[in-house]
Amino acid sequence: MFSFKEIVSVTLILFSVIDVIGSLPVIIDLRKKAGKIESERATFASGVLMISFLFLGEKILKLFGVDVASFAVAGALIIFLIGLEMILGRTIFKSEVSSGGSTHIVPIAFPLIAGAGTLTTLISLRAEYQTLNIVIGVILNLILIYAVLKSSGWLETKLGSGGLEVLRKIFGIILLAIAIKLFKTNLIADF
Repeated sequence: MFSFKEIVSVTLILFSVIDVIGSLPVIIDLRKKAGKIESERATFASGVLMISFLFLGEKILKLFGVDVASFAVAGALIIFLIGLEMILGRTIFKSEVSSGGSTHIVPIAFPLIAGAGTLTTLISLRAEYQTLNIVIGVILNLILIYAVLKSSGWLETKLGSGGLEVLRKIFGIILLAIAIKLFKTNLIADF
């Protein structure tokens, strides 16, 4: 069932987890190394990964005998750690950045945009939100991602390093709150 409130929640959660603004320094560095970033292909590849995992992720979990509530709790822990990373400025999860020919897919589409945190979040969101609202939230995020990728040079000059750092900290706090909510909701569901 269509719910504007759920769509806004999902969009904000995914935007915080994907953290395309926080990834701007990496995106800008890749653009300098590769000459350009194929924004359309990176956005499309990210969308395919996210939508595929949204619909097939639960089946993959069943293959391993894991229920969605347990996966959501595990996802909440990962989201919590990502939030801590953003606030404390420490690297917990390491991502490999290659300067190969497929810059639009590796590392931009995966793991920067549709990485472990994003995929885990999608499964976690299925435990709490309607699938239609999640898909709409993913599409809205893909539009935002495309806009950021397309305008990364302009954003770099306008925000500056201080502005990027402030945004990163704000989204980190939001992620911590989301992680605690997911943890509480799904831990209680298991008992």
